Amino acid sequence: MATQSGAAAQPWPAPLRRFPMCYGTEFTSMAILRWSQDRQIDWHYIAPGKPMQNGFIESFNGSFRDECLNETLFSSLNEARDRISAWKEDYNSHRPHSSLGNLTPNEFATQLALEKQAA
Repeated sequence: MATQSGAAAQPWPAPLRRFPMCYGTEFTSMAILRWSQDRQIDWHYIAPGKPMQNGFIESFNGSFRDECLNETLFSSLNEARDRISAWKEDYNSHRPHSSLGNLTPNEFATQLALEKQAA
């Protein structure tokens, strides 16, 4: 499996081979297209006005906006980084998600990795 850093240009596992993108070709660089082709990831554009074609990210964006961005008036870039980092830590490590069987994302990733090792 390829790492996110791109160390090896191998195909990603089947569930990760489709990458939905909200914007049209005017926001797509040749570098990202080359990256996706090298890893055999299908670049998929979401139809205008159809956000539920990428419901997972729309849900995340809503949570992030409602729970972090709308609740905080940042006085500096460093404060924004600190508060966003704390929110991300809570979201990934302490908050169970019903879409992940009531596990946190970190627990889910660990469980998935163990299942892959056992297979």
